[in-house]
Amino acid sequence: MAGRPTLVIYEVEAWQEGPLCKALPDVPFRPVDGPLSEATVDQVGEAPVVSVFIRSRVTRAVIDRMPSVRLIATRSTGFDHIDLTACAESGVTVCNVPSYGENTVAEHTFSLILALSRRLAVAMRRTAYGDFSLSGLLGFDLRERTLGVVGAGNIGLHVIRIGRAFGMEVLAYDTRPQALIAEVLGFHYASLDELLSRSDVVSLHVPYRPETHHLLDRERFMALKPGALVVNTARGALVDTVALLEALETGQVGGAALDVIEGEEQLMEEPQMFHLPETEEQLRQLLTGHVLAKHDNVIITPHMAWYSKEALERILDTTCSNIRGFLDGAPANVIGARS
Repeated sequence: MAGRPTLVIYEVEAWQEGPLCKALPDVPFRPVDGPLSEATVDQVGEAPVVSVFIRSRVTRAVIDRMPSVRLIATRSTGFDHIDLTACAESGVTVCNVPSYGENTVAEHTFSLILALSRRLAVAMRRTAYGDFSLSGLLGFDLRERTLGVVGAGNIGLHVIRIGRAFGMEVLAYDTRPQALIAEVLGFHYASLDELLSRSDVVSLHVPYRPETHHLLDRERFMALKPGALVVNTARGALVDTVALLEALETGQVGGAALDVIEGEEQLMEEPQMFHLPETEEQLRQLLTGHVLAKHDNVIITPHMAWYSKEALERILDTTCSNIRGFLDGAPANVIGARS
Protein backbone atom coordinates (compact mmCIF):
# COMPACT_ATOMS: atom_id res chain seq x y z
CA MET A 1 0.00 0.00 0.00
CA ALA A 2 1.32 3.44 -0.94
CA GLY A 3 2.43 6.01 1.62
CA ARG A 4 4.28 5.74 4.89
CA PRO A 5 2.92 2.64 6.66
CA THR A 6 1.10 2.88 9.95
CA LEU A 7 1.20 -0.93 10.20
CA VAL A 8 3.95 -3.40 9.31
CA ILE A 9 2.61 -6.93 9.30
CA TYR A 10 5.08 -9.83 9.42
CA GLU A 11 4.51 -13.47 8.39
CA VAL A 12 1.61 -12.39 6.22
CA GLU A 13 0.12 -14.52 3.46
CA ALA A 14 -0.87 -12.92 0.15
CA TRP A 15 -4.59 -13.69 0.57
CA GLN A 16 -4.68 -11.73 3.84
CA GLU A 17 -3.89 -8.40 2.19
CA GLY A 18 -7.39 -7.99 0.72
CA PRO A 19 -9.20 -8.49 4.05
CA LEU A 20 -6.69 -6.14 5.72
CA CYS A 21 -7.47 -3.39 3.21
CA LYS A 22 -11.21 -3.93 3.71
CA ALA A 23 -11.08 -3.99 7.53
CA LEU A 24 -8.58 -1.12 7.86
CA PRO A 25 -9.21 1.03 4.77
CA ASP A 26 -7.50 4.11 6.23
CA VAL A 27 -4.47 2.31 7.67
CA PRO A 28 -1.50 2.14 5.27
CA PHE A 29 0.39 -1.11 5.79
CA ARG A 30 3.50 -2.90 4.59
CA PRO A 31 3.38 -6.71 4.33
CA VAL A 32 6.54 -8.68 5.13
CA ASP A 33 6.85 -12.35 4.17
CA GLY A 34 9.07 -13.62 6.95
CA PRO A 35 9.12 -13.27 10.74
CA LEU A 36 10.23 -10.24 12.73
CA SER A 37 13.79 -10.65 13.98
CA GLU A 38 16.97 -8.65 14.40
CA ALA A 39 17.64 -9.31 10.71
CA THR A 40 14.27 -7.93 9.53
CA VAL A 41 13.44 -5.26 12.12
CA ASP A 42 14.62 -2.46 9.79
CA GLN A 43 11.43 -3.05 7.76
CA VAL A 44 9.46 -1.41 10.58
CA GLY A 45 10.84 2.05 9.90
CA GLU A 46 8.73 4.65 11.70
CA ALA A 47 5.50 2.63 11.81
CA PRO A 48 3.72 2.80 15.18
CA VAL A 49 2.01 -0.60 14.83
CA VAL A 50 3.57 -4.01 14.18
CA SER A 51 1.72 -7.30 13.80
CA VAL A 52 3.57 -10.61 14.22
CA PHE A 53 2.89 -14.30 14.34
CA ILE A 54 4.40 -17.26 16.18
CA ARG A 55 7.75 -17.51 14.37
CA SER A 56 8.69 -13.92 15.12
CA ARG A 57 11.05 -13.41 18.04
CA VAL A 58 10.28 -10.04 19.63
CA THR A 59 13.24 -9.79 21.97
CA ARG A 60 14.49 -6.82 23.94
CA ALA A 61 17.09 -6.19 21.23
CA VAL A 62 14.34 -6.08 18.57
CA ILE A 63 12.13 -3.80 20.68
CA ASP A 64 15.04 -1.39 21.24
CA ARG A 65 15.35 -1.03 17.48
CA MET A 66 11.66 -0.10 17.03
CA PRO A 67 11.45 3.22 18.95
CA SER A 68 8.39 4.36 16.98
CA VAL A 69 6.31 1.27 17.77
CA ARG A 70 3.48 1.73 20.26
CA LEU A 71 1.50 -1.47 19.57
CA ILE A 72 2.51 -5.06 18.86
CA ALA A 73 -0.52 -7.07 17.73
CA THR A 74 0.30 -10.76 17.78
CA ARG A 75 -1.97 -12.96 15.71
CA SER A 76 -1.84 -15.74 18.28
CA THR A 77 -3.17 -16.64 21.69
CA GLY A 78 0.25 -17.50 23.11
CA PHE A 79 2.78 -14.72 23.60
CA ASP A 80 5.96 -16.45 24.77
CA HIS A 81 7.66 -15.15 21.59
CA ILE A 82 7.38 -11.57 22.90
CA ASP A 83 9.41 -10.02 25.74
CA LEU A 84 6.52 -8.45 27.62
CA THR A 85 8.76 -6.91 30.26
CA ALA A 86 10.80 -5.07 27.64
CA CYS A 87 7.57 -3.94 25.95
CA ALA A 88 6.21 -2.54 29.22
CA GLU A 89 9.47 -0.71 29.92
CA SER A 90 9.37 0.82 26.43
CA GLY A 91 5.71 1.81 26.66
CA VAL A 92 4.61 -0.69 24.00
CA THR A 93 1.12 -2.16 24.25
CA VAL A 94 0.75 -5.84 23.32
CA CYS A 95 -2.54 -7.37 22.15
CA ASN A 96 -3.29 -10.99 21.34
CA VAL A 97 -6.12 -13.10 19.91
CA PRO A 98 -7.49 -14.87 22.98
CA SER A 99 -9.85 -17.17 21.12
CA TYR A 100 -9.87 -18.39 17.54
CA GLY A 101 -9.21 -22.11 17.23
CA GLU A 102 -10.66 -24.11 20.10
CA ASN A 103 -12.48 -26.55 17.84
CA THR A 104 -9.76 -26.31 15.16
CA VAL A 105 -6.95 -27.45 17.47
CA ALA A 106 -9.19 -30.04 19.15
CA GLU A 107 -10.08 -31.60 15.79
CA HIS A 108 -6.41 -31.85 14.83
CA THR A 109 -5.66 -33.34 18.24
CA PHE A 110 -8.11 -36.14 17.59
CA SER A 111 -6.81 -36.69 14.07
CA LEU A 112 -3.44 -37.35 15.72
CA ILE A 113 -4.94 -39.64 18.38
CA LEU A 114 -6.70 -41.68 15.70
CA ALA A 115 -3.58 -41.82 13.55
CA LEU A 116 -1.58 -43.18 16.49
CA SER A 117 -4.20 -45.64 17.74
CA ARG A 118 -4.69 -47.12 14.26
CA ARG A 119 -1.04 -46.96 13.11
CA LEU A 120 -1.99 -44.84 10.11
CA ALA A 121 1.43 -43.26 9.50
CA VAL A 122 3.15 -46.65 9.31
CA ALA A 123 0.38 -48.05 7.10
CA MET A 124 0.59 -45.12 4.68
CA ARG A 125 4.36 -45.37 4.39
CA ARG A 126 4.07 -49.09 3.65
CA THR A 127 1.33 -48.88 1.06
CA ALA A 128 3.22 -46.11 -0.74
CA TYR A 129 5.83 -48.81 -1.47
CA GLY A 130 3.28 -51.46 -2.40
CA ASP A 131 3.28 -53.31 0.95
CA PHE A 132 -0.33 -54.13 1.93
CA SER A 133 0.44 -56.59 4.73
CA LEU A 134 -1.25 -56.16 8.11
CA SER A 135 1.72 -57.32 10.18
CA GLY A 136 2.48 -54.81 12.95
CA LEU A 137 -0.55 -52.65 12.20
CA LEU A 138 -2.84 -53.87 14.98
CA GLY A 139 -4.61 -50.87 16.47
CA PHE A 140 -6.98 -50.41 19.38
CA ASP A 141 -10.45 -48.97 19.94
CA LEU A 142 -10.80 -45.63 21.72
CA ARG A 143 -14.14 -46.63 23.21
CA GLU A 144 -13.82 -47.33 26.95
CA ARG A 145 -10.18 -46.19 26.96
CA THR A 146 -9.16 -43.36 29.28
CA LEU A 147 -8.23 -39.97 27.87
CA GLY A 148 -6.19 -37.65 30.08
CA VAL A 149 -6.49 -33.96 29.20
CA VAL A 150 -3.84 -31.75 30.79
CA GLY A 151 -5.32 -28.27 30.75
CA ALA A 152 -9.11 -28.05 30.62
CA GLY A 153 -9.41 -24.58 29.12
CA ASN A 154 -11.25 -23.72 25.93
CA ILE A 155 -9.30 -26.14 23.72
CA GLY A 156 -9.10 -28.85 26.36
CA LEU A 157 -12.86 -28.79 26.86
CA HIS A 158 -13.40 -29.31 23.11
CA VAL A 159 -11.04 -32.29 23.24
CA ILE A 160 -13.02 -33.64 26.19
CA ARG A 161 -16.30 -33.31 24.27
CA ILE A 162 -14.87 -35.24 21.33
CA GLY A 163 -13.40 -37.89 23.63
CA ARG A 164 -16.75 -38.41 25.33
CA ALA A 165 -18.42 -38.72 21.90
CA PHE A 166 -16.00 -41.56 21.14
CA GLY A 167 -17.13 -43.29 24.34
CA MET A 168 -13.92 -42.59 26.23
CA GLU A 169 -13.59 -42.09 29.95
CA VAL A 170 -12.00 -38.68 30.51
CA LEU A 171 -9.78 -37.37 33.29
CA ALA A 172 -8.70 -33.72 33.34
CA TYR A 173 -6.03 -31.85 35.22
CA ASP A 174 -6.42 -28.11 35.62
CA THR A 175 -5.35 -25.56 38.21
CA ARG A 176 -8.88 -24.12 38.17
CA PRO A 177 -11.37 -27.01 38.16
CA GLN A 178 -14.99 -26.26 37.30
CA ALA A 179 -17.24 -28.84 38.92
CA LEU A 180 -20.40 -27.88 37.00
CA ILE A 181 -18.71 -28.21 33.60
CA ALA A 182 -17.29 -31.57 34.63
CA GLU A 183 -20.75 -32.77 35.61
CA VAL A 184 -22.36 -31.52 32.37
CA LEU A 185 -19.68 -32.99 30.09
CA GLY A 186 -19.26 -36.18 32.08
CA PHE A 187 -15.59 -36.12 33.01
CA HIS A 188 -13.61 -36.12 36.26
CA TYR A 189 -10.81 -33.92 37.54
CA ALA A 190 -7.69 -35.63 38.87
CA SER A 191 -4.24 -34.76 40.06
CA LEU A 192 -1.56 -34.80 37.38
CA ASP A 193 0.03 -37.92 38.88
CA GLU A 194 -3.30 -39.79 38.92
CA LEU A 195 -4.08 -38.70 35.36
CA LEU A 196 -0.72 -39.92 34.08
CA SER A 197 -0.97 -43.27 35.83
CA ARG A 198 -4.51 -44.03 34.58
CA SER A 199 -4.68 -42.59 31.06
CA ASP A 200 -4.28 -44.55 27.83
CA VAL A 201 -3.89 -41.27 25.94
CA VAL A 202 -2.45 -38.06 27.41
CA SER A 203 -3.09 -34.80 25.54
CA LEU A 204 -1.45 -31.49 26.50
CA HIS A 205 -3.36 -28.20 26.36
CA VAL A 206 -1.58 -25.82 28.74
CA PRO A 207 0.33 -22.60 27.96
CA TYR A 208 4.10 -22.46 28.10
CA ARG A 209 5.42 -20.72 31.19
CA PRO A 210 8.54 -21.23 33.32
CA GLU A 211 6.55 -23.51 35.63
CA THR A 212 5.35 -25.69 32.74
CA HIS A 213 8.79 -26.09 31.12
CA HIS A 214 9.33 -29.84 30.60
CA LEU A 215 6.02 -30.61 32.29
CA LEU A 216 6.54 -34.10 30.94
CA ASP A 217 10.07 -34.97 31.98
CA ARG A 218 11.86 -38.25 32.69
CA GLU A 219 10.16 -38.66 36.07
CA ARG A 220 6.67 -38.01 34.72
CA PHE A 221 7.19 -40.36 31.78
CA MET A 222 8.04 -43.06 34.30
CA ALA A 223 4.75 -42.28 36.07
CA LEU A 224 2.74 -42.87 32.88
CA LYS A 225 0.58 -45.92 32.39
CA PRO A 226 2.94 -48.21 30.42
CA GLY A 227 2.32 -47.97 26.68
CA ALA A 228 0.26 -44.78 26.87
CA LEU A 229 0.12 -42.42 23.90
CA VAL A 230 1.28 -38.81 24.28
CA VAL A 231 -0.10 -35.97 22.15
CA ASN A 232 1.16 -32.38 22.22
CA THR A 233 -0.57 -29.63 20.24
CA ALA A 234 0.24 -26.89 22.76
CA ARG A 235 3.90 -25.82 23.08
CA GLY A 236 7.02 -27.82 22.28
CA ALA A 237 8.91 -27.09 25.48
CA LEU A 238 6.20 -28.73 27.58
CA VAL A 239 7.89 -32.03 26.69
CA ASP A 240 11.51 -32.99 27.36
CA THR A 241 12.24 -34.55 23.97
CA VAL A 242 15.28 -36.51 25.19
CA ALA A 243 13.19 -38.07 27.96
CA LEU A 244 10.39 -38.78 25.47
CA LEU A 245 12.80 -40.54 23.13
CA GLU A 246 14.08 -42.70 26.00
CA ALA A 247 10.51 -43.56 27.04
CA LEU A 248 9.65 -44.54 23.46
CA GLU A 249 12.73 -46.77 23.21
CA THR A 250 11.80 -48.63 26.42
CA GLY A 251 8.11 -48.92 25.49
CA GLN A 252 7.01 -46.85 28.48
CA VAL A 253 5.40 -44.55 25.90
CA GLY A 254 3.57 -46.46 23.18
CA GLY A 255 3.54 -43.61 20.69
CA ALA A 256 3.71 -39.84 20.43
CA ALA A 257 2.08 -37.29 18.15
CA LEU A 258 3.67 -33.85 18.22
CA ASP A 259 2.36 -30.82 16.40
CA VAL A 260 4.93 -28.79 18.35
CA ILE A 261 8.43 -29.77 19.38
CA GLU A 262 11.39 -28.23 21.16
CA GLY A 263 13.55 -26.34 18.68
CA GLU A 264 10.88 -26.57 15.98
CA GLU A 265 12.07 -23.31 14.44
CA GLN A 266 15.37 -25.06 13.62
CA LEU A 267 13.63 -28.13 12.20
CA MET A 268 11.11 -26.20 10.11
CA GLU A 269 13.28 -23.44 8.67
CA GLU A 270 15.27 -25.22 5.95
CA PRO A 271 18.10 -22.63 5.74
CA GLN A 272 18.90 -23.37 9.40
CA MET A 273 20.09 -26.81 8.36
CA PHE A 274 23.15 -25.19 6.78
CA HIS A 275 24.21 -23.36 9.95
CA LEU A 276 25.56 -24.79 13.18
CA PRO A 277 23.29 -24.28 16.21
CA GLU A 278 24.50 -21.51 18.48
CA THR A 279 24.30 -23.48 21.73
CA GLU A 280 24.69 -27.03 22.94
CA GLU A 281 21.00 -27.03 23.90
CA GLN A 282 19.97 -26.06 20.35
CA LEU A 283 22.15 -28.85 18.97
CA ARG A 284 20.53 -31.34 21.36
CA GLN A 285 17.06 -30.23 20.30
CA LEU A 286 17.91 -30.41 16.61
CA LEU A 287 19.39 -33.90 16.78
CA THR A 288 16.66 -35.27 19.06
CA GLY A 289 13.96 -33.82 16.80
CA HIS A 290 15.39 -35.58 13.76
CA VAL A 291 15.66 -38.90 15.62
CA LEU A 292 12.06 -38.57 16.82
CA ALA A 293 10.84 -37.79 13.30
CA LYS A 294 12.21 -41.11 12.06
CA HIS A 295 10.72 -43.18 14.90
CA ASP A 296 7.99 -45.63 13.82
CA ASN A 297 5.76 -44.72 16.76
CA VAL A 298 6.01 -40.95 16.32
CA ILE A 299 3.97 -38.56 14.17
CA ILE A 300 5.20 -34.99 13.77
CA THR A 301 3.14 -32.29 12.06
CA PRO A 302 4.49 -28.78 11.35
CA HIS A 303 2.68 -26.70 14.01
CA MET A 304 -0.52 -26.80 11.95
CA ALA A 305 -3.22 -27.68 14.50
CA TRP A 306 -4.54 -24.11 14.30
CA TYR A 307 -4.25 -23.93 10.51
CA SER A 308 -7.73 -23.96 9.03
CA LYS A 309 -9.41 -21.43 6.76
CA GLU A 310 -11.98 -20.53 9.39
CA ALA A 311 -9.40 -20.09 12.17
CA LEU A 312 -7.23 -17.85 9.98
CA GLU A 313 -10.24 -15.66 9.22
CA ARG A 314 -11.07 -15.38 12.93
CA ILE A 315 -7.45 -14.49 13.73
CA LEU A 316 -7.40 -11.73 11.13
CA ASP A 317 -10.77 -10.34 12.20
CA THR A 318 -9.71 -10.06 15.85
CA THR A 319 -6.29 -8.63 14.96
CA CYS A 320 -7.88 -5.92 12.83
CA SER A 321 -10.27 -5.11 15.68
CA ASN A 322 -7.32 -4.92 18.08
CA ILE A 323 -5.47 -2.52 15.78
CA ARG A 324 -8.56 -0.38 15.13
CA GLY A 325 -9.32 -0.22 18.86
CA PHE A 326 -5.79 0.89 19.70
CA LEU A 327 -5.74 3.57 17.00
CA ASP A 328 -9.13 4.81 18.27
CA GLY A 329 -7.84 4.99 21.84
CA ALA A 330 -9.69 1.90 23.11
CA PRO A 331 -7.24 -1.02 23.04
CA ALA A 332 -8.68 -4.51 23.52
CA ASN A 333 -7.21 -7.91 24.40
CA VAL A 334 -4.21 -6.26 26.05
CA ILE A 335 -1.70 -8.57 27.71
CA GLY A 336 0.95 -7.50 30.19
CA ALA A 337 4.16 -8.76 31.75
CA ARG A 338 3.72 -11.43 34.41
CA SER A 339 4.62 -10.25 37.90
